Amino acid sequence: MTFIPSLSVISVFTLASVMLSITPGPDMTLFLGRTIMGGRRLGFAAMFGASTGLLVHALLAGFGLSALIAASATAFTALKIIGAVYLLWLALQALRHGAALSLSGQAPVASVWSTYLTGLGINLSNPKVVMFYITFLPQFVAADDPGASGKLLFLGFYFLLIGVPLSALIILVAERFIDATRRNPKAMRIFDYGFAALMFGFAAKLLTTQGR
Repeated sequence: MTFIPSLSVISVFTLASVMLSITPGPDMTLFLGRTIMGGRRLGFAAMFGASTGLLVHALLAGFGLSALIAASATAFTALKIIGAVYLLWLALQALRHGAALSLSGQAPVASVWSTYLTGLGINLSNPKVVMFYITFLPQFVAADDPGASGKLLFLGFYFLLIGVPLSALIILVAERFIDATRRNPKAMRIFDYGFAALMFGFAAKLLTTQGR
């Protein structure tokens, strides 16, 4: 089946997706904040809302990037170079600012539906999420691959398949997770360095590959 990437690509993508899924950011802050204030049902409502937003972005990015490949392989390659620069930016942000987990100023407890819509709105309206999908996914697909369009969609859905269970697990152990991050700042910095190293590695590989 041509829409399934090679095992080596899936392995690297899995590692990157796990690191990205467990890196504290706006989504995780929302999940944990709503869980602590309103219980797990609100945490899961926020998670499913955010995941719906990611699903929309995955579909739009998959079809849009497929159209770009059909129009110009050179333009697609240029996008991959931009993606490498974006990965470098992610690495530098991790080193400069560390984990972006802040539960202060959380909104008061809301209904399940409104919490779902909040999660959905955060991801649909966040330009960083758009940037992520249109620059991250192409790094794992060759411009001259005849099955590129199917692989882009596969990777977009696979990212969700990895992220949802990990987010659910974090919600289930929310209090312990928050306590651990606050009690072990050095461990979080080690995580930041590991994440940055992974992003630097991807970017370096991509930039050197484009030069051949």
